[in-house]
Amino acid sequence: MKAIKVGAQAGLEHLQLVELSEPQGPGHGEIRVRVHASSLNYHDYGVAKRGGPKHTGRILMADGAGVVEAVGEGVTEFKKGDNVVSTFFPTWLQGQPAEGDFSTVPGDGVDGYACEVVVRPTSWFTHAPKGYSHAEAATLTTAGLTAWRALVGDGLLKAGDTVLTLGTGGVSIFALQIAKAMGAVVVVTSSSDDKLERARLLGADHTINYKAEPEWAKAVQRWTNGRGVDQVIELGGPGTLPQAIAAARVGGQISLIGTLTGGAGQVPTAAMMIKQIRLQGLIVGSRLQQQQMVKGIEATGANSGLLFNIALSYGGRTEIVDACRRLALRKICS
Repeated sequence: MKAIKVGAQAGLEHLQLVELSEPQGPGHGEIRVRVHASSLNYHDYGVAKRGGPKHTGRILMADGAGVVEAVGEGVTEFKKGDNVVSTFFPTWLQGQPAEGDFSTVPGDGVDGYACEVVVRPTSWFTHAPKGYSHAEAATLTTAGLTAWRALVGDGLLKAGDTVLTLGTGGVSIFALQIAKAMGAVVVVTSSSDDKLERARLLGADHTINYKAEPEWAKAVQRWTNGRGVDQVIELGGPGTLPQAIAAARVGGQISLIGTLTGGAGQVPTAAMMIKQIRLQGLIVGSRLQQQQMVKGIEATGANSGLLFNIALSYGGRTEIVDACRRLALRKICS
């Protein structure tokens, strides 16, 4: 089978298209999955671009979706022909966070889904939502579950809540769609009027161009009549966190998911304390949360087709798409 591996040298130009023997099995408690699609996230891009000794020879991609070709002895959750999607933390099944690094994450600490066939324990997958294409299902593992956990798992989102999501990347657009499906009111920020228009097509109630309105927290406060929003999906980090605190309501929640403006910086802790805001750092979620998200998607009829198109055009990830295409393994980059 074909696979894409990280080369001995850093850089996308050193990715390697290789031929491997198809895995044997499945053994007890395992399933064999034919991979039909993967989605790209910034984490995948970082692994591919950085390289380094610990990643040399690693098969890329954390997100994979496909069809079960065979099940091993003792497997009752899946059957041949089931559509499945991978989990980000295969060993974090439920409960409180159990992972503090990426050592168990496919495409980083262990081999991922930039290949044609995998044999894995059942905990590495969940069922895909009914009616989803493989390409749509593949967007759930990282971006979708991160947004779901922030809003629903940790944030306990309910109808009528107000949500602010920063930017128009994969997590933000998933957060928009999940929040709208659950009856929330959503404001989206971006520096691109074109992307804000696409966000409005997906249901955004209010949009702010932060280039045109640098103090966007004031706009959020005006829009909420001075109350602030219930939840903030925060992807900027130290450069945007002060305004996120200013935009949140008293007793609101900020889910810290990204650090696009840097890994460290000053935080207005007094303002956060006075407003009694909960600041929650998070990375994706558990297998149980993914199963709950799939049930939620099926119940609401939420669809990620537009998300997939937007996510692939975001940031530098187009570089790795082009690299994959040059290596002629198009199906895992579609």
